Amino acid sequence: MRGGARRDAASGTEGIGTEVPPTRVAVTFGAGEDAASGAEGVGTEVPPTRAAVAVDAGADETSAGVGTEDTAAQGLFAPRYRGLTAGAVALVSLVGFEALAVTTAMPTVARALDGLPLYALAFAGTLAASVVGMVAAGRWADARGPAAPLRHGIAWFALGLVVAGLAPAMGWLVAGRVIQGFGGGLISVALYVVVGRVYPPALRVKIFAAFAAAWVLPAIVGPAISGAIVEHFGWRWVFLAVPAVAALAACWVLPALRGLGPVAQAEPARRGDALRLPWALLATASLLALHYGGQQRGWGALAWLLPAAAALMLAASQLLPRGALRAARGLPTVVSLRGIAAGAYFLTEAYIPLLLSSERGLSPTWAGAVLTLGAIGWSSGSWLRGRDAQPRRPWRYLQAGMAMIALGVATIAAMALLRAPVALGIAGWIVAGLGMGLIYPTLSVLMLELSPPQEQGRNSSALHLGDAIYTAAALAAGGSLFAALLARSHTLAYVCGFAIALALALLGLALAARVRVAR
Repeated sequence: MRGGARRDAASGTEGIGTEVPPTRVAVTFGAGEDAASGAEGVGTEVPPTRAAVAVDAGADETSAGVGTEDTAAQGLFAPRYRGLTAGAVALVSLVGFEALAVTTAMPTVARALDGLPLYALAFAGTLAASVVGMVAAGRWADARGPAAPLRHGIAWFALGLVVAGLAPAMGWLVAGRVIQGFGGGLISVALYVVVGRVYPPALRVKIFAAFAAAWVLPAIVGPAISGAIVEHFGWRWVFLAVPAVAALAACWVLPALRGLGPVAQAEPARRGDALRLPWALLATASLLALHYGGQQRGWGALAWLLPAAAALMLAASQLLPRGALRAARGLPTVVSLRGIAAGAYFLTEAYIPLLLSSERGLSPTWAGAVLTLGAIGWSSGSWLRGRDAQPRRPWRYLQAGMAMIALGVATIAAMALLRAPVALGIAGWIVAGLGMGLIYPTLSVLMLELSPPQEQGRNSSALHLGDAIYTAAALAAGGSLFAALLARSHTLAYVCGFAIALALALLGLALAARVRVAR
């Protein structure tokens, strides 16, 4: 699923990073080696029974519950996976559609319900609630198996849509969006655990590439479909039409998960697990404060942003694998790279339509089309990555992807600073999308490879949380800097914001090789 929770601080657009796929990453570390040795915190010790990453020896890992049959003869739509694949891809598409379609419909909704003061909260509340859902789903999936959080996630997601669709006032719509976000957080993490538990390693990168395509498709057609629904049937059907499709997807997915309980070696609750929910609530409050502070000006912005950023980092230090904030080798770097890539990409994307329409004279339609082209690039990158199921040096994909993002951000900055041709910026943004398509599946699979089966839920949760936390921090920093400099110079405001994104991409390029675990 695409990336993780995302927020456009300027326009309020969002995307819950259910996201985008993991790739099968781990591997020339030697047969029988403990793939998680050297990683700190979450997933630091892998039981000897866990198949180690052993590509050098030609070994093929098996995930929990999956036999050793020849996976080369299987595909995502082989009989044993057909219903699960179709249902999972449909769920990702629905979450992606709602994240993007609501952006198109929300101006009409706010006018109809006289709720413009709550406009931003209708987006921020969804993102914040998804964080709580992600944390809850992680431990739940490890303790009970992924079926329960996925089933409840679909139910909460559908309930939130119904509440929003029937809302008599804007407050009710915000409540529905919060419920929907909680359900989306449960779904995103549970689906990752399903991939780790059901699909063999050779198919994991392919299903994650399918998730990426399923997320990107709504980015291409979602706004147009949403606009047509609003125009011909009314805004309420943007919400009310989706639960029926979600129910159909559940009918495909849930039967395939029967009997998929916790792994045999599931660990008892750790000391500190009970505190994860309070830390998640602190992260949620911090994200809301960052979102609000990013819309303020001057000292008022700093009064919100500095305490919120400090609180968010404190919560992140407790929710993410130990060492993630300093990019320790192995799993901590995997989590950090996901957030760094998302922060660089979505910070830039947030200001592309504004730059093209306000500074270069493009119509809103054409300015938005550039984002669509970037989404197509993302999907293409995921497809290319899916063709190499078991690379010997997966970190090379990460390095290439980060370099592509840096190049894309640089071309967008050149449009603002040097008045470079718009065509150059468009080409650069397609390249940036290709980079994201290479990065997301790779990191997702690597997360599964570095996680013992009994911790796949916890670490899937951490991956999504890192996405949301880093992206929110990048958008808040970039948005505040943009607002502070806009009155002085439009060019300076854009360039400084893009400079933050470029610095993140270059940092990711420098850290990419650290996903390798020390020998």
